[in-house]
Amino acid sequence: MKKPRMKAFSLVCSAALAFSSAVPLSASADWENIGFMGDLNNDKEVNMADLVTLSRHLHGIQPLTDENGYHVQQSFIGINGADGFQAGEYLVTADLDQSGEIDVFDLIQLRKAILQNSGQVVWQWQTEQKIPDDPIENNGDYIGAGVNDVYKYMPSQGTGKMLIIYADFADCKYSYLPSTDEIETIAFGEGDVNSKYFPWESAAGFYERSSKGAMKLEGKAYHYSTSNSVNSYYSVDGQKALLTEACKALDSQIDFRDFDGNSDGYIDTVFVVVPKQSSEDTWWPASVQFANDTYSYDGMKIGHMITGNCQINSSTDYQDFSSTLLHETGHCMGLPDYYRYDRSTDFDGLHGTAGSELMDDTGGDFSCVSKLQLGWYTTDQVQVYKPSEGEKSFTMYNAQTSKGNTLIIPCGDLDNRYHSEYMMVEYTTKDGNNSSPPWYVAMGEGIRVYHVDATLYDNGWWVSYRYASGSEFTDNYEGRRFIRLIDDSDTDNIYKTGDVINGNISGFHWYDDNGRQTVDTGFTIEIGEKSNDSYTITIKPN
Repeated sequence: MKKPRMKAFSLVCSAALAFSSAVPLSASADWENIGFMGDLNNDKEVNMADLVTLSRHLHGIQPLTDENGYHVQQSFIGINGADGFQAGEYLVTADLDQSGEIDVFDLIQLRKAILQNSGQVVWQWQTEQKIPDDPIENNGDYIGAGVNDVYKYMPSQGTGKMLIIYADFADCKYSYLPSTDEIETIAFGEGDVNSKYFPWESAAGFYERSSKGAMKLEGKAYHYSTSNSVNSYYSVDGQKALLTEACKALDSQIDFRDFDGNSDGYIDTVFVVVPKQSSEDTWWPASVQFANDTYSYDGMKIGHMITGNCQINSSTDYQDFSSTLLHETGHCMGLPDYYRYDRSTDFDGLHGTAGSELMDDTGGDFSCVSKLQLGWYTTDQVQVYKPSEGEKSFTMYNAQTSKGNTLIIPCGDLDNRYHSEYMMVEYTTKDGNNSSPPWYVAMGEGIRVYHVDATLYDNGWWVSYRYASGSEFTDNYEGRRFIRLIDDSDTDNIYKTGDVINGNISGFHWYDDNGRQTVDTGFTIEIGEKSNDSYTITIKPN
């Protein structure tokens, strides 16, 4: 959800919370993967699409075939290497409990596999095992994306696709109606650092700069006018009704297969824009999962849906449209909100000149915390300090350039998907995507430090970030949180040459068992010299 400005609202969490998207591939030195148990569409993942396929088979609606059930007529090795059956005339990957029959017990096992993110693989003897890389296909330079472990539809690496439906109502029209070409230029046009509208000249350009080329946004825009009044589309159900109505009406003009960037059978994201004067209760910008697979267009189901009364006001006034698109697409890629819900005042999650962040105040660039989870660093740009190394210096490059890097200081062991507790350091400037912040966003230049706890939570139905805004586990934001700033105050809290960050600085502690920041970090950060486009910082054990 996009945070309200200058108004107080009771906010509902719009960041997607749902099922884990995929079960990861396992590896073996001696056996070749011939299929995942539960992978019924042969996409090397086990997810909700397979659950629907198996359910349709059990109900006799659409029986499984050789193609989507791996009909094997030879001996094989069973789940994770266990003994399998001989010459079975059944669909191996659908028989999750290996009973020789496909029944409701397999449906139960499949649901557990999805919720627990536990891979069960069928193997046969092989001579050479090849496992796909986790980063972008054909580009192993980028780190894996931590957001892939929570449920989402829009890829944060590679190409994400967006369908924009620029809608109005019988009794609620735009004062300025941009052409679809104009909408597509603002949303998907080439980035142009020389544009007078930079960095908002193009959402796609903004994303390409922020991601260092890891994420590309593409799509098309269409106009749609309803014959009903705006009040006919009240609440989220009304928003979904408008979307399905528009998709049906535009079906002859759109090939919906063009909007599935990661080939998962879902349209990555549909962005429904309505006039500014539409009801803010219904149309305040937000993103939700569509969560109804009965609707299908050209064989494609709808993944995420963004809605908002964030119109393009004129050919020169469209920052609200762009910032909404960028912030809400961050949710569609898996990020939570960083601001605090249910606050009548001071809903900022991050304060001061170090507090600008697109997932907090919809102003400025994504921070190093977001970029790490989105997989927007190359492997050599993620530095990790190990206490065993003793005193050590690091060079921090301008985060608004392609060389921009980060430093992680873990609390104990660092999870290999970055789902743990740690500090993060970056050198931020007013360049690039930070060069024209909204008027209400304070922004400074120098070193900023975050305290992160990106631990995941599986509640039996979906996997999410445990300490995201709106979560019961934040203790009303007094306890652990997904993201905090060190010295989180309405001051100039950017650090510069000569500054020292230690236990005297507010928030510079690890969490204790009660979720309070009381545990000594065991180190001090000293900010060294600034040289051209970099800073030197030194970590010293206490």
